[in-house]
Amino acid sequence: MANRKRNQPRPSTPPLSPTALLKLFKEVKRPLSRAEVIRHLKLKKRDKSVVKDLLGSLVEQGKLIRIRRGYGLAEAMRCVTGRLEIQRGGFGFVVPEDSRRKDIFISQRDIGEAWHGDKVVAAIVRENKGQRNNEGRIVRILERGRKTLPVKIFKQMRDGDWLCRPTDPKLAFGIIATLADESLKLTPGDIALCEPGDKIDPTMWEGQITGILGPEEDITVQEALVKSNHNIRTRFPSGSLSQAEALPEEPSEKDLRGRRDLTAKPFVTIDGSTARDFDDAILVEQRNNGYRLWVAIADVSHYVPEGSPLDREALERGNSYYFPRSVEPMFPERLSNGLCSLNPDVNRLVMVARMDTGEDGVTRSAEFFPAVIRSHARLTYGQVKKAILDKEPEAREAMGEVLPMVELAEKLARKINLLRQRRGSLDFDLPEAEILFDDNSEVVDIRPKQRHFGHQLIEEFMIAANEAVARFLTESGLPCLFRIHPPADEEKLKNLFRLLAQTDKSILMPKEMEPKVIQRLIASQAGTDKEYIVNRMLLRSMKQAKYSPINEGHFGLASEEYCHFTSPIRRYADLVVHRLLKAALAIGDKDAPPRPVPGLKKLTNVAGQLSGRERAAMDAEREIHKRVMVLFMRDKVGGTFGGVISHITDYGFYVELREVMAEGMVRLSTMDDDYYTYWPHREMLVGERTGQSFKLGQAVEVVLEEVSLERLELNFSLKSVTAAAMDYKDLI
Repeated sequence: MANRKRNQPRPSTPPLSPTALLKLFKEVKRPLSRAEVIRHLKLKKRDKSVVKDLLGSLVEQGKLIRIRRGYGLAEAMRCVTGRLEIQRGGFGFVVPEDSRRKDIFISQRDIGEAWHGDKVVAAIVRENKGQRNNEGRIVRILERGRKTLPVKIFKQMRDGDWLCRPTDPKLAFGIIATLADESLKLTPGDIALCEPGDKIDPTMWEGQITGILGPEEDITVQEALVKSNHNIRTRFPSGSLSQAEALPEEPSEKDLRGRRDLTAKPFVTIDGSTARDFDDAILVEQRNNGYRLWVAIADVSHYVPEGSPLDREALERGNSYYFPRSVEPMFPERLSNGLCSLNPDVNRLVMVARMDTGEDGVTRSAEFFPAVIRSHARLTYGQVKKAILDKEPEAREAMGEVLPMVELAEKLARKINLLRQRRGSLDFDLPEAEILFDDNSEVVDIRPKQRHFGHQLIEEFMIAANEAVARFLTESGLPCLFRIHPPADEEKLKNLFRLLAQTDKSILMPKEMEPKVIQRLIASQAGTDKEYIVNRMLLRSMKQAKYSPINEGHFGLASEEYCHFTSPIRRYADLVVHRLLKAALAIGDKDAPPRPVPGLKKLTNVAGQLSGRERAAMDAEREIHKRVMVLFMRDKVGGTFGGVISHITDYGFYVELREVMAEGMVRLSTMDDDYYTYWPHREMLVGERTGQSFKLGQAVEVVLEEVSLERLELNFSLKSVTAAAMDYKDLI
């Protein structure tokens, strides 16, 4: 009898999972202790440790908050999980994981021990209506954004420890560090890698030096520390490298099956002179009633199955990262510069978007299919400028047989560009910095990049292909990873119109802030003394584009449906779109096996990861340019420079130099001729006694007083105002 009882199966208990626990908390609608969780789910004592682990995991994820006697649902306790982004002023914003939520403002006193880049839980302490961000405080640090910090070594202390400080100006504390390996030889001024430990006091932490990058004046060292600051991976795991090495050097006969053979067609690539990976090729043909535009994009998805080591690493990276002296690619060179790069005179697998347009450039129909091409020429933007735009005989002869096709391409690109302008697409005329090096890798100049219609030619065709693919996926009823750009900040746009109307009564406040309205404003101020202020303030009003499976349109391009399809070698989002496109094509192909289609939740998670890594790439690019700028200006202290006022604050104004692409600040504390008041509604500083004003776009002469690599700052003093300052009385 006892044996029979012992052998009887135990009654089953409900399956334990994070989802089941969260469901319980939502149903009960109040905080629960661990014992209450076990009781509600009718669990046994043996399940106690499992419940404890699951609750701990949900706390780590920021789904639950640990309170005095149990656990509470984070969202019910007005808590939000996200990444902390600290600004130079010491305050910060939490960017929520849920992209539908607004960023949360965190004052300096409410940041606690959190660092820039940490994954945190923020409690909402004040909800603000309208455009203003909600306010919150950090209640938990879920994960440090960086496990290792680049630090500058200052000095060795008596006990042998080293005093150092993070190179990131947003981390305002010092570190007393030991050496992980006594063989490491440090010198004050070196940049090293440090694993932070415990906090000693409000301004000091413990740490351990694990490696040395080198002297701080070395550009490669600066690049290495920026990569570390932004968690940019610099090595490929062995699994992804092995997968890449196992791939063939050329497409095999098996790879070509089911593809259209376009190797005889004169496709060309057009890129920068230093480019090494070519993921797009174009071809334009004249038709009786218009044009046929072919855009061929490297078929990376053919070689990178979803979930494979290469795919997982590419998703982790999100995109390639470009630096003045190096690149951290999304894929190993075997793919990025070899098998998937559309190099000339070799067969390459592609996905093609073929668009037939009218004589006016309007796309009438589009078709998508896999193909194999053979690029007939590797052209550069410089070649296109000389041969097509400048009509230089030698350059035209050097272009050879593809010259007529490229001329036709320019003709079509101008028509497509005109169509974009008519619908309200925005183009800001703001220069990008180009860093020039000598043979010794020393910076010799930082100047604006030269742009011309050769660059625009390719951009127009890529935008057309991206829109066509997004439209096709939408009409197919399949999901798409859209590239969305929210409407501009309406209040900032209104401030701009109010500011301009003060001196130009013909400028009226529009009823709706549509792209066409903004475009007309840009055109009306082109070539005037207000062009600079208009471009700068419009740029500040723009929100950041991002990825999302929910289509909200692209404000900047005035596009209803837009995605990224044209750069799968360097952007993971494009790889996702290629897979979705193949899934859509398989639906209409009886011979093709069905392809899996990701659900909304999965695409949302991927979109969040990619948008985050894109922000990291942009921040890293800005930081390395600042660091190079500061290093370049170090030996120019005391020099006089001409520039324009680029930004105004209540403590001074920033000046953008003309001679070199660098920017620094003139602080009010250095101006002793008057007391100045900041007028934010007019973007001005006005002298209380003299009435002298400083406004955006105003030309000034400044003296470089200080260069700080630690703060990434240039500080100027005002020498003279070289453009007539407007008396504030004229504006009243």
